[in-house]
Amino acid sequence: MTHVSYPAAYLADILHSAKNIAIVGASTRDDRPSHWIAGFLLGKGYRVFPVNPNHAGETILGQRVYGRLADIPVDIDIVDVFRRADQFAAVIDEVLRLPNLPRAIWGQLGVRDDEAAARAQAAGIKVVMDHALVTEYPLVYELAHAPRSRPAA
Repeated sequence: MTHVSYPAAYLADILHSAKNIAIVGASTRDDRPSHWIAGFLLGKGYRVFPVNPNHAGETILGQRVYGRLADIPVDIDIVDVFRRADQFAAVIDEVLRLPNLPRAIWGQLGVRDDEAAARAQAAGIKVVMDHALVTEYPLVYELAHAPRSRPAA
């Protein structure tokens, strides 16, 4: 995969099948994108697990903050990354050490590292980079509300 653009079905599948989302780089500041994306995802019914070692044990939008991915007590479906691009490889390394791998890793706008993405993909993890998860969410709505064909009468 070139990671320049993604088929709508690929993105919709990731978002539609997910229940638990870890937000790496979650911020306690409500003016930061990671904070309001957490609120958006909570509002859509996802379970959100903020990850930030500087705020471990605190809460963001009522959700306990974890110091690292391995501290989260449930399996994660998507790891949503709000870190600088030069830190994406370290997040991939942390993900690859988990006993149960997530279905997907999502690098937000500006987060891209093709070598790190290749390692995740080789482990069977879907990867999205340099895309805002929130702007792709309407694909979930479209998938859930697609017209169904009716049997001929």
